[in-house]
Amino acid sequence: MNLCIKSIVIFVISIGFGCNREEGKKEIIQPGAQLEKLADGFLFTEGPTSDEKGNVYFTDQPNNRIMVWSVSGELSTFMQPCGRSNGLSFDNEGYLWACADEKNELWRIAPDKNVSVVVAKYQDKQLNGPNDLWINHHRGVYLTDPYYQRPWWSHASMPQDCQGVYYFSPDQKTLIRVIDDLVQPNGIVGTPDGKTLFVADIGGNKTWSYTINWNGSLSNKTLFCEMGSDGMTIDVKGNIYLTGKGVTIFNKNGKQIGNIAVPESWTANVCFGGTDMKSLFITASKGLYRIKMKVKGTAG
Repeated sequence: MNLCIKSIVIFVISIGFGCNREEGKKEIIQPGAQLEKLADGFLFTEGPTSDEKGNVYFTDQPNNRIMVWSVSGELSTFMQPCGRSNGLSFDNEGYLWACADEKNELWRIAPDKNVSVVVAKYQDKQLNGPNDLWINHHRGVYLTDPYYQRPWWSHASMPQDCQGVYYFSPDQKTLIRVIDDLVQPNGIVGTPDGKTLFVADIGGNKTWSYTINWNGSLSNKTLFCEMGSDGMTIDVKGNIYLTGKGVTIFNKNGKQIGNIAVPESWTANVCFGGTDMKSLFITASKGLYRIKMKVKGTAG
């Protein structure tokens, strides 16, 4: 695999009790927690998500592969090639959904690795570049579609008329655009009860919350915080984890409560995993990291 898995390197995280913005970290991170570098040798890690057992799947997009960090601490390749997959998420039937931007498609990967292309176009035009997604309990899929020029594309202009967010119906028949007024939507996550959706506008440097309506449409757009994000996740207390310069944590009211420093040039995405869902996994440039938490995370 040409992959160098180093022995776990420990980076001590400052808990920061003296700073108001860091005070809330002690409520969610295990006392004395340390950031662990689990593996490196990647070109750019992205899209982490956990399955029902707590195994964490993530992408190494430039190398066109989906990797797995198992609950037993083993790293392996799940799929290569993988359509230049970026964001990943499991549905409640055990299928792995992937934002495969080699041809700007949304994939549904069966447990036996059989791939179904479920979305390829919107209004007869190619999508810009599916980036990240969140799946509700009814298998409705929310998908961000920003435009980042890729070296593997033959085109050099944005296919769609905006960088939008889409909803793919549970019956896998209808794709509708639900957001069209953001600069560059990227990270996305919903609350476990399926009532609220958070979308990070990385281009506008803001994160917004929306009420999810019965038909998948969105309403009540509300500013959550003055920060954009590449990827994001949520824990059972409603804290939101944004990425970029490390991992910045906001409580459910949009107040910043801490930052987890990561020794990489860019932190792309985060998810919870492990057998107890109390480990925060971080994909950051060339490495995969983990930190033990007191609070339990949500899947997706």
